[in-house]
Amino acid sequence: FQVKSENKKTIWNTEEVPEGSEFDDTWDPREKPEYEISFKQHVGTEDVFFGMTGKDPSTACCENIVIKIKLPETKYSDITLDIQDKVLDLRTPKKKLLLHLPYPVNSKEGRARFLSEEEILEVTLRVSRKFDFINFS
Repeated sequence: FQVKSENKKTIWNTEEVPEGSEFDDTWDPREKPEYEISFKQHVGTEDVFFGMTGKDPSTACCENIVIKIKLPETKYSDITLDIQDKVLDLRTPKKKLLLHLPYPVNSKEGRARFLSEEEILEVTLRVSRKFDFINFS
């Protein structure tokens, strides 16, 4: 079984290179900011009191990932944020964060807001798992 490459000079196929590795730069002198990952789920009365939907407090039943990144002495205009299915790439003049996410996310659907008083960037991403239709039906 041989896989044909699009370009004869390529060393690896695109399937062999992990997603996000193109952002990894070990020689970059910028420091890594502090961050916190939490999970969020939408819970209604049918979940809390009756247990009708089968949701539990595990991360397998959470719909969103919330990432809070501390960016002291940073302006909103200095932040560059790139989201892919499994990678969050954040860059500022003083900080750099390449974060491999615990679950695949919908890179087109998400939201980020900068809390300037607290100097925190809050990124909310929708989790995209293969069998979400079972957990959230």
